[in-house]
Amino acid sequence: MTYDFNAIRIGAILAMLTLIFGIGMGVVFGANEDAVKDYIKEGVAQHAGMHDDQSESKIWRYAQRAHFHATGVGAFALGMIVLAGLSNMSRTLKMTTSVLIGIGSFYALAWLSMFMLSPSMGRGAAHEALLTKAVTSVTVGAMLLGVALLSLHMIFGFGKSRD
Repeated sequence: MTYDFNAIRIGAILAMLTLIFGIGMGVVFGANEDAVKDYIKEGVAQHAGMHDDQSESKIWRYAQRAHFHATGVGAFALGMIVLAGLSNMSRTLKMTTSVLIGIGSFYALAWLSMFMLSPSMGRGAAHEALLTKAVTSVTVGAMLLGVALLSLHMIFGFGKSRD
């Protein structure tokens, strides 16, 4: 078996971008957490009728969840993509699986969407927003399908290379 990084390159790049995003959010929090909290506070004050006394802390938690999910899911995705790369899947299935898992790593953007939208539209509306729902559906669906393909291969040999 020869290792073909090109088969998993796109998925690996997507997972790395997710990790870079997550680390970048951590840098922003470390460098200027007050600016992030001010964004929340100002939005909640401007749209007070849509918020309760827990809104500021919950919206801040959405920002933290975007950071946590980007780093955690990004690392998980990269590990699964490397596993696909090391497997004896067909090249096409490796590419498909790695791209699906890489797309799935962008799930953190759903939390970012809720963080960005909540101050101006309220937490419930941000959770139900088209952007949030679309990102969640696409990324979770892609991740589940990619991990399912990898699991089917690992358990049953599905998509084994003919080489």
